[in-house]
Amino acid sequence: MAMHFLLLLFTMSVVVVASDEEPFIGVNVGTFLSDMPHPTQVVALLKAQKIQHVRLYDADQAMLIALAKTGIQVSVSIPNEELLAIGQSNSTAANWVSRNVVAHYPATNIISICVGSEVLTSMPNAAKVLVNALKYIHSALVAANLDRKIKVSTPLSSSIILDSFPPSQAFFNRSLNPVLIPILDFLQSTDSYFMLNIYPYYDYVQSNGAISLEYALFKPLPPNKEAVDSNTLLHYSNVFDAVVDAAYFAMSFINYTNIPIVVTETGWPSKGDSNEPDATLDNANTYNSNLIKHVLNTTGTPKYPGIATSTYIYELYNEDMKQGPLSEKNWGLFDENGVPIYILHLTGSGAVLANDTTNQTYCIAKDGADPKMLQAGIDWACGAGKVDCSPMLQGQPCYEPDNVIAHANYAFDTYYHQMGKSPESCDFNEMATISTSDPSQGSCVFPGGLGNNGTFSNITGASLNSTNSYSSACNLYIFDLRGLVMVIGLLIWGMVLL
Repeated sequence: MAMHFLLLLFTMSVVVVASDEEPFIGVNVGTFLSDMPHPTQVVALLKAQKIQHVRLYDADQAMLIALAKTGIQVSVSIPNEELLAIGQSNSTAANWVSRNVVAHYPATNIISICVGSEVLTSMPNAAKVLVNALKYIHSALVAANLDRKIKVSTPLSSSIILDSFPPSQAFFNRSLNPVLIPILDFLQSTDSYFMLNIYPYYDYVQSNGAISLEYALFKPLPPNKEAVDSNTLLHYSNVFDAVVDAAYFAMSFINYTNIPIVVTETGWPSKGDSNEPDATLDNANTYNSNLIKHVLNTTGTPKYPGIATSTYIYELYNEDMKQGPLSEKNWGLFDENGVPIYILHLTGSGAVLANDTTNQTYCIAKDGADPKMLQAGIDWACGAGKVDCSPMLQGQPCYEPDNVIAHANYAFDTYYHQMGKSPESCDFNEMATISTSDPSQGSCVFPGGLGNNGTFSNITGASLNSTNSYSSACNLYIFDLRGLVMVIGLLIWGMVLL
């Protein structure tokens, strides 16, 4: 049975948490890429991977349009640079909601608004207007009759929690109370949630050996290796749970006991500089795999067993334009082409591969397809479709055999993989079909293929067994007419067929 990365894990129902919502795993979508995929490509990857919750760092119009009618639950953000204007003007906030929420809802399933990000620790000058910004945005939702459908909150850094272990003694930085207490009042009165960014990687790196790698990575620990809260006698087997409970205890310390927590960012980098030895593929895989299982199996935390904490993984793509150490560029689950950075280990019954290589599929030209139509499809894929067709140039590995069918196979299949292997992306005016037969020939190895020489190409998995086959005549036009990419493609097709 073919299985996708997180096929069940992003969508399965578990228990009801304190906020009366089912816990979920989502992903953050950053855009600091030198070759950022088109919004339709981003959404194709999300759909192919069955990811049902995303958090955007802004309210990009093209992205919101691409997400329309997908059912994906979206958290949009007000960037920090816009916070001052919104926090100083009720009308500015109303205009923002009108333009970025009302104009798209309900076609785009917006469920929350993140007002800024880590404002208390990164922008002290904006902290003064943060509460006003929250209230103004909420008032605009009330006016639009959306306040019961869309939550308003602000992601905060876990660094605002002092003395986080033992969790029962944790408290918030008291210097932040003039802003933090009104925020908590707002969250409580609007039935919203406390958004928290948790990074066990940094907790581990900065602990000077006090935190073990196993404890940071959710690795199973024997009871004598678990951290014990001496006040409650609760046992903690990972950093994540300890920080979540520390936040709950810190809230209860100032008499807020009914605000649920949502983790808006967490993850682990897969690559680092020479002085970042623990930023590795294996550690990133271990952390995120264990995180997903931990959230969705409703283990909960020691303080609240059985109550899972909905969490957004940081992040969907590696962002090569991020400043700072090498690790900053390598938190993604995928590269810009939608190829998985590593394969998450999610089940005990065999690997669930990030791009469905357990049942590898390819997009190839149909038997008897019109050569002119195939050529038109090649031209579109190599142009507006952003496929790198240089391997098909004379003297390159995929030039031979020099015929339109072989070249169409390469162009179509590469586009199909770039789009996350979404069935809708394998149509090309009904000239293409999905197959389980690897079309690689000689040194021309297709994306995901073993090729005739037995080498891997763009695959991080160890198993590429194909057991099922299927064919689908899907409509690429319907999918891509939602975006500019297909508009350009249609023009090219029309010119070729004249």
